[in-house]
Amino acid sequence: MTIDSSIRFRAADAADAAAIRDIVRAAYAKWVPVIGREPLPMRADYDKAVAEHPFDLAIEDKRIVGLIETIAHDDHLWIENVCVAPEAQGKGIGRLLLQRAEGKAREAGRHELRLLTNGAFEANVSLYKRQGYSVDREEPFMNGTTVYMSKRIAG
Repeated sequence: MTIDSSIRFRAADAADAAAIRDIVRAAYAKWVPVIGREPLPMRADYDKAVAEHPFDLAIEDKRIVGLIETIAHDDHLWIENVCVAPEAQGKGIGRLLLQRAEGKAREAGRHELRLLTNGAFEANVSLYKRQGYSVDREEPFMNGTTVYMSKRIAG
């Protein structure tokens, strides 16, 4: 797997909300036939989300190709959403975004990252496991299973 060194990062602002929504919808579209509905990130209000949470954007050739949305809690950093545009998948951008979240967690004095995903999204569960996340619990949700995962990191 090659990680493209032309990837740069920047914080999102309100003007990015429409592009974020479009990338999320494109990235999650492949899961609609798997679970029989739009995954919840496809339904989110990104104008509101960008105003309320930090988003780090992966930029390649002046285009947004990926993003990670995080929320700081007292004892951990929550990863609300991480996705990569379909045409940019397989280049290691998701891994770079997860590493970026680890850096943010360390800077904020948090020693754990947490996230959830749909159990049917096997490729995502595998990616998180390869990056050191472990399954904490699984719960039924909308005729499927929500998988809660976490990763402890050194300060």
